[in-house]
Amino acid sequence: MTTPNGMPPLNRFPRMMQEYLTRRLRENYRANHDRVMGLKTRAEALAYCADVRGKVEQVFGPWPERTPLNVRVTGELDRGAYRVRKVLFDSRLGFTVSALLYVPQGPAGLRPAVLCPCGHTWDAKAGDTYQRHSQSLARMGYVVLMFDPLGQGERLQYPDGKGESLFGPGPTYPSVKEHNAIDCQLELTGDWLGRWFVWDGIRALDVLLGHEGVDPARVGVTGLSGGGTMTAFAAACDPRITMAAPCCWVSSWQHNGINEEPIDAEQCPPGVLAAGLEHSDLLLARAPNPVLLLTEEQDFFDQRGSLEAFERLRHVYRLLGAAENAAYYVGNGGHGYSQGAREAMYAFFNQHAGIVAPNPEPDLIIEEFISLRCSPTGQVSDLPGVKGVPAFTRERSRALTAVRGAPSGTELVRRVRELLKLPERNGPPDYRILRPWTPRGYARPHANQCVLETDPRYGAQAVVTKLEDEYRSARPPRGAGPAVLYLPHLSSDQELREDAFLRELQTKTPAFFACDYRGIGESRPDTCRPDSFFHSYGSDFHYASFAPLLGESYVGWRVHDVLCTLDWMQSFGYDQVHLVAQGWGAIPGALAALLDQRVRRVTFRHAPRSYAALAEAPLQTWPFSAMLPGVLQQFDLPDLYRELAAKDLSLIEPWDAAQGASDAGLSTKGIKQ
Repeated sequence: MTTPNGMPPLNRFPRMMQEYLTRRLRENYRANHDRVMGLKTRAEALAYCADVRGKVEQVFGPWPERTPLNVRVTGELDRGAYRVRKVLFDSRLGFTVSALLYVPQGPAGLRPAVLCPCGHTWDAKAGDTYQRHSQSLARMGYVVLMFDPLGQGERLQYPDGKGESLFGPGPTYPSVKEHNAIDCQLELTGDWLGRWFVWDGIRALDVLLGHEGVDPARVGVTGLSGGGTMTAFAAACDPRITMAAPCCWVSSWQHNGINEEPIDAEQCPPGVLAAGLEHSDLLLARAPNPVLLLTEEQDFFDQRGSLEAFERLRHVYRLLGAAENAAYYVGNGGHGYSQGAREAMYAFFNQHAGIVAPNPEPDLIIEEFISLRCSPTGQVSDLPGVKGVPAFTRERSRALTAVRGAPSGTELVRRVRELLKLPERNGPPDYRILRPWTPRGYARPHANQCVLETDPRYGAQAVVTKLEDEYRSARPPRGAGPAVLYLPHLSSDQELREDAFLRELQTKTPAFFACDYRGIGESRPDTCRPDSFFHSYGSDFHYASFAPLLGESYVGWRVHDVLCTLDWMQSFGYDQVHLVAQGWGAIPGALAALLDQRVRRVTFRHAPRSYAALAEAPLQTWPFSAMLPGVLQQFDLPDLYRELAAKDLSLIEPWDAAQGASDAGLSTKGIKQ
């Protein structure tokens, strides 16, 4: 796609979202750091840790019901010094976890235990790295449980029926893409993928502690990368864990954000930054339990953040009189559980578990993937009675439909405002007038653009285009009568030039405005990785994923931009608006149209039929930036559409869960309904 003069499409503010997020994260991070380092006494440190525990419970809970584990052993390998038991258990009714239990052989007696969550690898518990520290710990006398995360190993949630994921074959990212796809649907119902991960770990710990001979006073947890995340989450959420060694994760959400490093959906606890917490707080929740931060100098998780996290840990541990319980290791390598890191973990756990054993890693034999398979086909989804997360989400969505009713009128408006958490607006926003660029070939010869300062504290902007018959270098002229405000799917520039429906509308409407709300069109991010906007871990996901951490939503940010645009238009006399939107733009458009009486008429093309349809589809392709967390607990889009009928709503060619039947590119064959 090019402009009429052959140049690429214009995008004047590709770093606006990055600078906006950076300002917000730095403010949160500095407040957290100052609060922790400002603690002066043991009593203050104890009170702070107790406060963190309460906040952790609010962020991660509520937890599901503890249902029967239904543990079954499907096989065993005898390796002399230890046995490997292949285990299946149910963390929820019908939700099966595949795991390996490493059991030392030797004299009877109480043994320490270690829970090992896996990181983001295709083969999960059967991966080389995970076998190495499981085998080594078992040889030293620990009972070890290593389990597959959902979406990896034997637990694909979108299986293709041939042992692979619908997102493609291994080794790493295709299966991990499942995580973000699952979370898009979960968030709509007020749930979060990380809660499923942590609950799997809590139930895995039930299995581990239920094994004969395990000492409940000596229970460690360690994992790499995504497993390092779950190590910190588990240590914060489960008081039975007595020592922890997260590897290559603990840094800060601030450093992830400012370094343009998208992270997995389960690593983004909703409300965690709003609660004032950072990575280090997850480990302070159980201080002074022994904790070892394992890091690597060349890791993409910022070493600066890791060192500052350890500074906070060490400060609190000193106040608690347990400085020796906090330790730090840094290797010279990149992202991975290196042998040096593993040996540092062995020494640390041995010290605190009272184990006398050689710390150097012994010679090991890495098992073949198939020999560690717990299920007959290598996928637990093939077992009778087993459901995937999409099936649970579908059931949850339908249950919410039955209880929330069909809100309307002032009750619907109240629910919308409560969910969006919109900031206060004080009159029309300040704005800047952009100098004209080469004409882009609209139905009118000139396009005057203004940048609206929709959140001046942090630098958020909306770019508004007004089409004119003649060029104006000053502010937009005052008008009277109706106006059109267009909200694009992806780009006002492209869509106003190329869409025949919109070109006709431009010619018929004397006052025509178009708003590129934040993250779209003129402010579409060009960050994270080249051409990554639509990628599962791309720039659109990156900024959308941080909004819930702040207790907000990308949808809410965009609705605020639209409302600010209406304030600005009114300041020039345009207070009777026909709001037109397409695709992604229809979501903030519908919410803004409900809330603002200046919108008198509404036209949507390619709007989603309902959020319930997205939550209940076997697989949906709308982006995370279009999701409104918790929406199905309060209302659904059809509730908005019914209310907007009074504003002459026109719904043209609504889209399904695949953004139009041809857009998904993925078959849902193999997904249990």
